[in-house]
Amino acid sequence: MARKLHLIRNIGIIAHIDAGKTTVTERMLFLSGAKHRFGKVDDGNTTTDDDSEEQNRGITIYSACVTFDWKDVHINLIDTPGHVDFTAEVERSLRVLDGAVIVFSAREGVEAQSETVWRQADRYKVPRVAFINKLDREGADFERVVNEIRDRLGEKANPVPIQMPVGMGPPHVDDPFCGIIDLIKMKLQNFSDEGKTLKETSIPDELVEKAQFARSQMIDVLVEFSDEMMELALEEKPIPNEMIRDVIRKATLAQMIQPVVCGSALHGIGVQGVLDSVKYYLPSPIDRPPVEGVNPRKTEKVESRKPSPDEPFCGLVFKVLPAKTGDTYWVRIYSGELKANTRVYCPGKDKKENAAQLWQIHATKKDRDGQIDFVSTGEIVGIIGPRFAVTGDTLCDQKAPILLEAIEFPETVIEMAIEPESTAERKKLADVLEMLKRQDPTFRADENEDTGQTLIAGMGELHLEVIKNKLLRDYNLDVKVHKPRVSYRETISQTVAVTGECHRMVAGQQLFGKVTLTMEHDESIESGVEIVNKIPAGVLTPVLSEAVLEELKARGQGGGLIGSFPLTGIRVTVTGVELAEEGSNEMAMSIAAGEAFESALRQGGPVLLEPIMKLSITTPDEYYGDFANDLAQRRAKIVNTDNHSGTTFIEAHAPLAELFGYSGALRSLSQGRAGSSLEPLHYEPAPPEIGQQFAI
Repeated sequence: MARKLHLIRNIGIIAHIDAGKTTVTERMLFLSGAKHRFGKVDDGNTTTDDDSEEQNRGITIYSACVTFDWKDVHINLIDTPGHVDFTAEVERSLRVLDGAVIVFSAREGVEAQSETVWRQADRYKVPRVAFINKLDREGADFERVVNEIRDRLGEKANPVPIQMPVGMGPPHVDDPFCGIIDLIKMKLQNFSDEGKTLKETSIPDELVEKAQFARSQMIDVLVEFSDEMMELALEEKPIPNEMIRDVIRKATLAQMIQPVVCGSALHGIGVQGVLDSVKYYLPSPIDRPPVEGVNPRKTEKVESRKPSPDEPFCGLVFKVLPAKTGDTYWVRIYSGELKANTRVYCPGKDKKENAAQLWQIHATKKDRDGQIDFVSTGEIVGIIGPRFAVTGDTLCDQKAPILLEAIEFPETVIEMAIEPESTAERKKLADVLEMLKRQDPTFRADENEDTGQTLIAGMGELHLEVIKNKLLRDYNLDVKVHKPRVSYRETISQTVAVTGECHRMVAGQQLFGKVTLTMEHDESIESGVEIVNKIPAGVLTPVLSEAVLEELKARGQGGGLIGSFPLTGIRVTVTGVELAEEGSNEMAMSIAAGEAFESALRQGGPVLLEPIMKLSITTPDEYYGDFANDLAQRRAKIVNTDNHSGTTFIEAHAPLAELFGYSGALRSLSQGRAGSSLEPLHYEPAPPEIGQQFAI
């Protein structure tokens, strides 16, 4: 039976690492009755972190989906990783979700990955609620974190606290965190029985003035979105709670504000408020605009699908869980209905697919009791049966094809060589790597036929370490693993115009062809080589034109001259050709195009590019000087510092090549008291001495 659309919430829990996302998810499951025992990250018994690597490290690596009911709404929730190496999990989750809860630590505040996930939510126009967690920790500061959200997260960041903490910090401080004031109801909330029991009482006299001031600040923001509320406020008349909630909801859905709630998920304080905020303020599928795509059969005519079961079926694959018994495809249903054992169409691959089984997703596995016969608009479902689709592909009705925008993932920045110890292991390794590539779109694996090595590439050291452990432990592969190395890129430094020629005798036939092209560097081309054809129509036959363009495309994918690293930021424009009456065939034009490309690459001044990382460090003040000196030796530039409560926050831009094993240096410089995070920033020209390491 299809659920009522307005009662569905598809949400994600996103945050910086260690802000408490998984603990929030566990507490939600416990409070909703979906789980009878509260799991703890430190005990390795949480529902969503069920992979052995996650349990050993105490972090989330793979996004996991859980479903439960809270009051009258049905919630599909995705718990995502906080570590930047696994940012693809956040990217693909936000692409298909309607709303998000962003968790901030009351002690650390806005951190590096907080900014990253906020930008991702902005890009996909996802309304969000902010939850300031860990108010029972030493150094917790609710108001400081609210101000950091407003000041550091961009123009659209407009946090509006709808709750106020009573006290802050652990039990031994003078004024410990002990409850929450609801600024809408103007009631004091106390929690017991691990958060299940919420008791509301009148606000104590000593807190009334502070609570009234906080409420007036909330109302001052909200009146901007409601003339009716503005009139009541000006006339100093009571404002109904339902009106306040209605205005908060409308402003949140319009992404004009972000309601802020607070608590301590570990102790069950305030998570009921998070769940209520999901119900009241985050969108249902019908609150989101229709999805748009192109019709591949009608010269890519733009079409849309409303969130309605009456529309043709349309869904997006956002995750694939490989298995020998059949891959599970996680699909967000945007429109229409889908029954088990039916055929669907994958326009991206132009293939018909079989939706043999439908499963209710539970954590990262199929729930044994969760097989279903039917799914409708707004749901997230696991499908077994497709063979050709990959992450980002559309599945739709064969009679009404639509191709939705795919999911874009960042480029890899680090790689590592692995070698199978035997021929038998080579085949097994190839099969496992193909499986891992289907699961993780930011993982890349390519075999070098000359050396026999396979290069695997990922988003960071931790990412590759997790992959390595999977190969050795989970798949029992007998392989030799080398140290990680930087994934460089190559480009050119100047614009050149060249002509490539073909004068060859092949099988008794004289071949002739000339291709003139311009090659230039363009920073707006984020990856690869862009080919532009400016040959006037009719000069070349379609066959010869395709031969030229395909050769240039292949050369662009073949690597540069410094170290055969991938080319990037290059535009090649074909400006002229010369043909003979005889001998100007496909082979001749391909040879000429290839000669022109190689010549332009050499004359354009090859440049080696290295990945620059955004390094964020949190350290006690007394170690700042040590970190500044160490960063200078690593060719890093400190671009921002901030300090409060005895803690200094450093943002630096540093070459990845200088940051291998940085976690060890971090510990030694600060006696284990500092923390850091890394994320890819951009590519910059590498110093000449690095380029000299590679044969030109």
